[in-house]
Amino acid sequence: MAANKLIMIKGTRDGLTLSMNDRCSWEELLNELDHILTNKYMAADEPLITVKIELGNRYITDQQEQLLREIIRKHNKLVVDHIESNVILKQDALKWKDETDIKLYNKIIRSGQVLEVHGDLLLIGDVNPGGKVIATGNVFIIGSLRGIAHAGVNGNREAVIAASYMAPSQLRIAEVISRSPDKDTEGVPMECGFINANGEQIVMDRINAIAKSRPELNAFERRVMNG
Repeated sequence: MAANKLIMIKGTRDGLTLSMNDRCSWEELLNELDHILTNKYMAADEPLITVKIELGNRYITDQQEQLLREIIRKHNKLVVDHIESNVILKQDALKWKDETDIKLYNKIIRSGQVLEVHGDLLLIGDVNPGGKVIATGNVFIIGSLRGIAHAGVNGNREAVIAASYMAPSQLRIAEVISRSPDKDTEGVPMECGFINANGEQIVMDRINAIAKSRPELNAFERRVMNG
């Protein structure tokens, strides 16, 4: 590992990691970066090296990112893989919060009604035939699902749909659609639907199977319990 005042460079199996000082000026950082790469990483016989940049608590604009990439790219054997920062814009943070929050509703979705949310949906109530619920995340219904439920609407194939009583007219996760059940088929209590391992279809299982198929949903349970 090579160290200096403003930049820490670490060689890994995947290339180089550049950890940038986040307290110095932007101009100082760029000047030192150019100096280091010119003097240490310009061997003509080396293969292409990928570079990961860690900015720490520094936010950079699109123009600054482009300049950073150009400085690294002009050294012909180096190419930026990705850039990481601990800082995001307020609007990006609010968007992330909106998309990951649990949206709680206590109501009945009747025929012709549509309930659409960003994030996970927790509905305490029924979805009647002809009603529809849509979420960018998971759909959990404490009640009967007899209408349409669409989870992962923006392409999240890891989303699940669960209901206390499952008798839907249609289930959809991302772009995968389940067939409508036979008219004579009885609904099933405490069941969930999720895309199977090969990614081809929605399969149904008992609701306790969620813990095995989607262990990350334990975080959802903790958020519900914590309010």
